[in-house]
This record gives sequence, C-alpha cells and structure tokens, in this order.
Amino acid sequence: MGRFHREVHEEQVEMSGGSRCCFSLLTLLAEVLLFGSVALVVAWCLKYRGGFAWTEDPNLQFNLHPVLMVSGFIFFAGHAMLTYRQWRCCNHSTIKLVHTLYHIMAIPCIAVGLIAVFDFHNNKKPTPIPNLYSLHSWMGLVTVGLYGLQVLPAFIVGFFSFLFLLCCDTATASFRAALVPVHSSFGITTFFLAVATCLTGLTEKVLFTIRDTYSSMPDEGLVVNALGCTLVAALVVISVITSQNVFRQSRAHGGIATEL
Repeated sequence: MGRFHREVHEEQVEMSGGSRCCFSLLTLLAEVLLFGSVALVVAWCLKYRGGFAWTEDPNLQFNLHPVLMVSGFIFFAGHAMLTYRQWRCCNHSTIKLVHTLYHIMAIPCIAVGLIAVFDFHNNKKPTPIPNLYSLHSWMGLVTVGLYGLQVLPAFIVGFFSFLFLLCCDTATASFRAALVPVHSSFGITTFFLAVATCLTGLTEKVLFTIRDTYSSMPDEGLVVNALGCTLVAALVVISVITSQNVFRQSRAHGGIATEL
C-alpha cells in the first residue's frame, strides 16, 4: 500500500473594483498618518523642546521618549497590523516575515524609550521626579505588558511551529489557526491603548511646560494638538482596514489529504 499526498494550494480571493479603490485610498491615508505622526513628534521635539541628548542633559533625553514610543507603538506596530492587508501580492511566509520584522524594529524603540523617561525622572535636577505615579505611566505599563503578551508568545509559537514542527505542519495547523484571532485581538487592543497613552502623555507634557500659555493656542500647542489628532485618525483608519472582511487577504481553505 502506498501513501499519496495531495496539497491544496490556497488561492487569494480578489476584491471588487470598488473595494480595491476604497482599500487603496484608506491604505494611502494610513501611510500619510503614520509617517505624519513621526514627523510631527520629531518636529515638536526639535523646534520647541530643544532636540535630543542622552544622560548629559535629562531634559533633552526625555525628548527621546515620545519620539521612540510613537515610532515603536504607532509607526512600526501600525505597519505590522497592516502587513496582512498591504502585502497581498506576496506569499504567506513572506508576509509573516515582514510582520515579524516590524515588531522586531518596534521592540528596541519601546525599550530605549522607557529607559529615557526613567533616566529623565531619576536624573532630574535639582529634585528627581517620582516614577509611575501618573495615569499616563500606569496606562503605559499596561500597554507595554499587553504588547509583551502579544508579541513574545507569537515569536515562541512561530519559532517552534515553523522550525521544529515542520515535520507535522498539518497537525499544528489548527493550533496555529486558533491563535490568530487571539493575536489579532491583542494587537488592536494594544494599539488602542497605545494611542490613548500617547494622548495622556502629550496632555501631561504640555500642561507641565506651557500651561500658562496653552489656552492662547501657541504654535507649540497647535503642533501637539495636531499630533494627537493624527494619532486618533491613524487609529480609526487602521481599525477600519484591519476589521473589514472585504479587505482581508482571503484564501480558500487548504490542507493535505492522505490516502493509504
């Protein structure tokens, strides 16, 4: 008796013309908002907050915190969420690799951003600032924790299932498929929290630095408000792109049928 294997290849389901046009416009808008958020936070820190430094100037070291957090949690994590929609022409393995690379780029941004804000608090002259007392810092801890719960298990599962379990790929397919909605839910929840945490942090910073003039709408206040609106708009657009089934990279179910 022989064993014959039949592989059913997955075929991508094409979107209609109207859906494709809407998808293209939303994707373009998402890119403008993601790049715009990074540009605004960098411009704010350079023009109004004095630029960047490391421990030799705690005030300038703090400026790394908003830039790196927006870069990690918004720019790179946002692109990671969009990967499965934007890279439709690539095979599934390539898409997973790009998705993973975006998260790999986000992790050092988040880590260095956290170090920068703790150093700023601890080295502030003449009196250090207490750590982890504000709503912003509490929300930040929750966001970092959820991001870790989302990314680290995904890396571990991916490592074992695609390196050590290739010999039983069919047996692990259902397990990996069951993790997809959990991973996706953690992703969008973390992104929501990241935007909310950024908004509380921006509000906290302007109230500490330009509280006396903020109500008169100075240029710095307008830039910070524009940054906050850009982050909210990016959240809305990315949520629409990732939640609508019509934009999903739909594929026919496939598997391996075995005859003895």
